[in-house]
Amino acid sequence: MEETNEGKAEKFFKEFGKKMDRFASELKDAGKNAEVDLQKKYDELKAAAQKLKAEAGKKERWEEVETSLKKAGEELENAIKAAFKKKG
Repeated sequence: MEETNEGKAEKFFKEFGKKMDRFASELKDAGKNAEVDLQKKYDELKAAAQKLKAEAGKKERWEEVETSLKKAGEELENAIKAAFKKKG
């Protein structure tokens, strides 16, 4: 009778070991999938940050252009006023 109980325990632990091996394998696969997903999200965020940076740079550049155009417009206005200023 003791052999039967020992046989059941051995069978139980053998099956338990197989299940643990499968679980470890599935866990490893899930970890790899999670790593791939996280890398993909990181790459997407990095691309979005670069795009935002580029757009911000363009905005700063356009602000410089706008300031220069305003200054040029003021100088043109002053030149026109000076050209058509009444003498006298």
